[in-house]
Formats: sequence, C-alpha cells, structure tokens
Amino acid sequence: MKEMPDHIVLFDGICNFCNGAVQLIIKHDPEGLFSFASLQSDIGRKLLKQHRLPADHFDSLILIKNGRVYMKSSAVLQVAKSLPGLWRAAAVFLIIPKPLRDAVYSLIARNRYKWFGQKETCMIPGPDIRKRFLP
Repeated sequence: MKEMPDHIVLFDGICNFCNGAVQLIIKHDPEGLFSFASLQSDIGRKLLKQHRLPADHFDSLILIKNGRVYMKSSAVLQVAKSLPGLWRAAAVFLIIPKPLRDAVYSLIARNRYKWFGQKETCMIPGPDIRKRFLP
C-alpha cells in the first residue's frame, strides 16, 4: 500500500449520521488534517484488513492516527481533540471510563439507521473536498 496520510477517518458510507459527522469534521478542519474513506470502499476494506479488523466492521467510526487505531468513542474524541478551537474541549470526556463511553456510542450506532436514515449508496464528495477522500 502506498504512503497513507497520518489521520484517516473510516466511516459507514451509507449512514446519514456518519456522513454528517464527516461533513462536520471537514467544516471544522480548515488545515485538511483528516483524510476520509468509507468502510465499504476498496481502500477502507484494505485498511481494515491491514489493521486486523473485521471486514464488515461498519458499526464504528475508526480513526487511524499515525498508525494507531482508535474506535468508537475514542475515535470521536481523538478527532475532536485534533480539531481547532472549542472542539478540543471534548477531550475532557476521555476521563470517562471507555466501557461507559463506548456503551453510549454503541447505543447510537445500533440505532443510527432508524434515527437518522441511510443512503442507497456512499456519498460522492464534491470537487472542492474530493482530494481529502482516499481513492
């Protein structure tokens, strides 16, 4: 696999909530620190395999930051911690025990399609942000 960016967010490409999270990250990441790939894409599946994660692991946002894998609430909080401004304050939630944070995350993940809906296909980014999505 060729050289990968240092901060990769893997997300469920058909989940409206997940796509909204990606749009929020893009909006608040003016430096373009984060790159993105849907879990359903070829590169997403390759990254899952490379990091020994199940190929059908679509119930978690996954952050690969400098080669280290963060999942569920840890991924979300690590992303927030890396964004400028007040988003960094969300890192305070890292003091909450991971099992408790992940229980809340899993509740949302289990119900995300019911509460927020889903798309038939993965989103296609516009030309202005396409370079931030891995091929």
